[in-house]
Amino acid sequence: MKAQDMLVERINNLCKEKRMTYYALSYASAVPMTTLIHIVDKSTVNPGVLTIGKLCDGFGITLKEFFDSSEFESMEQIDM
Repeated sequence: MKAQDMLVERINNLCKEKRMTYYALSYASAVPMTTLIHIVDKSTVNPGVLTIGKLCDGFGITLKEFFDSSEFESMEQIDM
């Protein structure tokens, strides 16, 4: 699985877990809705760590918590 797919899967799983829509996440994280949609539909190939950090703020978690999850367990190296 590509890193980009893992990222999208993690965002979607957190949205389900936190019962948040993309709109609610966009509002809570101050990440524009278009930016979030481009990440999720994979038209943004490599979102920056600052953007991911803002999404984490919106979810109420740390970057460490974001990446320390089952979605990223099998990731040995980034396969873009």
